[in-house]
Amino acid sequence: MNRSIQQLFDLKGQTALVTGGSRGLGLQMARALGEAGAKVMLTSRKASDLQEAAAELKAGGIDCDWIAADCASEGDIHALAGETLRRMGQVDILLNNAGAAWGAPAEDHPIEAWDKVMNLNVRGYFILSQYIAKHSMIPRKSGRIINLASIAGLGGNPEGMNTIAYNTSKGAVINFTRALACEWGKYNITVNAICPGFFPSRMTLGTLKALGEERLAAHAPLGRLGDNEDLKGLCVLYASAAGKHITGQWLAVDGGTSVVTGG
Repeated sequence: MNRSIQQLFDLKGQTALVTGGSRGLGLQMARALGEAGAKVMLTSRKASDLQEAAAELKAGGIDCDWIAADCASEGDIHALAGETLRRMGQVDILLNNAGAAWGAPAEDHPIEAWDKVMNLNVRGYFILSQYIAKHSMIPRKSGRIINLASIAGLGGNPEGMNTIAYNTSKGAVINFTRALACEWGKYNITVNAICPGFFPSRMTLGTLKALGEERLAAHAPLGRLGDNEDLKGLCVLYASAAGKHITGQWLAVDGGTSVVTGG
């Protein structure tokens, strides 16, 4: 049976767990999954942010719930995953989005800050993916894992942007995506990554202020920063039947910034 394009992108009956889902890019993608029909579980550290985000999604007709958790903590991750499965029955789509950044010159970068970034951006992705796969996706031989990387994981930075730990972590996420896709393809689990460029958000506020929004936008062939709908299409593609033959891949959503060479 050949499905229509509307049927291929339809997520009705699917469940999604979105980390870092209370604001910014995470909330944008949670909204996309919900608009496509999925039931969404949001998580982040702050209950107040989650309540506000859930109310916003529900006002738009999206079926969603929330659980506060620190995705840098193994104990919190296991509790989050277990409670999500208890409430939702299964997780069809896992969106690893929670992340941290730290700005400091490499020669002076605090080791504790390096560990903080790595624990959340890499270790947390692995622990949650492992738990959800083992307890929900592998037994059912079905699942979609989407990892948020960054164009920072593709190389270095412009002058004045010193985020060595963040860049390293996002490079690790890209290869984590490839390696996991190779291992779990036999279970019909796809694993893909999204590499956003510069989007206005609370995390990027300092960078945008220091380097200037106009300057950063000028580096992109499209001449603009990302907005509050630019990740929605790719997120739903990866999550849906439309993307069932895509795995181990990353795609930059950056207005073309990452393909510019020669300064």
